[in-house]
Amino acid sequence: MNSASSIRAFGALLYKFSNGIPRKCPISFSIHGIRLLGRSLSSSSSYSFSTKWVFSFEPQSVISVRTISTTTPLCMGRRSCKIAGRKEAQNAKKMKLYAKIGKEVVSAVKKGGPNAVSNTALAAVLEKAKELDVPKEILDRNVKRASEKGQEAYIEKVYEVYGYGGVGIIVEVSTDKINRSVAAVRQVVRDCGGKMADPGSIMFKFKRARVVNIKVTDADRDQLLAIALDSGADDVIEPQMDEDDTEEDRSERYFKIVTSAENYAAILSKLREEGVNFEPDNGFELLPISAVEVDDEAMDLNKELVSRLLELDDVDAVFTDQRL
Repeated sequence: MNSASSIRAFGALLYKFSNGIPRKCPISFSIHGIRLLGRSLSSSSSYSFSTKWVFSFEPQSVISVRTISTTTPLCMGRRSCKIAGRKEAQNAKKMKLYAKIGKEVVSAVKKGGPNAVSNTALAAVLEKAKELDVPKEILDRNVKRASEKGQEAYIEKVYEVYGYGGVGIIVEVSTDKINRSVAAVRQVVRDCGGKMADPGSIMFKFKRARVVNIKVTDADRDQLLAIALDSGADDVIEPQMDEDDTEEDRSERYFKIVTSAENYAAILSKLREEGVNFEPDNGFELLPISAVEVDDEAMDLNKELVSRLLELDDVDAVFTDQRL
């Protein structure tokens, strides 16, 4: 390689890696005092270079260059990011509800056929879907899907997990492929540093109840107590509030009206009558008998584990006894 060709190659590299994609080279240089300091070349088929070049540059003119940015757009402020995050979480929760109801429809049709008049199990699922405002097209689509060849009935499973700081986690699964669901849950638990527990090791820390969730920003405490009393509810659980909570933190807290299955529809009707918004869910929750206090690090790690579990298609719900 001679000096002239080396200079041309170096100039091409400068042009190639210059900022943006200009039509002309943005800066013209005068190159002085080019001197080869050292070079070694082996006789084998592989080459090793210790070539060093010394250049002296004199910028002569600068031409403005139009560049194309490939940076990912940022949210305009912390509040916008949090609002977007909350909307995504709400949409994900709604989609998870629709998926669960769809699975229940498929299983009910598999057991008793598509006629809700003769199939009491299907009638019960459709009634629950009506209470929770599930779109009719989702129900119709899953009734049709149940009759497709190869579609198996869904089986409900519960997995128990040890989280960080002594926290217990219950994972409710509805799946048509048990091996797939257990493998996916185990993988997430292992990746997040949790541990699978033996059946019964965690479940005794919870009680199953029919629950309606209402954001603290959507209702007044005294109003909810009055509604619960009139509707025959068993309890109203108030959210844990800390002194240093911001308004955004408070907006993510929920009142929980605990009731029997018989009074559930009456409570929803009363809430609608009073104009109180409530969260769409499947109506049943596992409530911790006593909440577990953990430090901030363990809380964040457990939240990450729960979030990853909820992303799995087969997982319908995840419950924890961690105090939020």
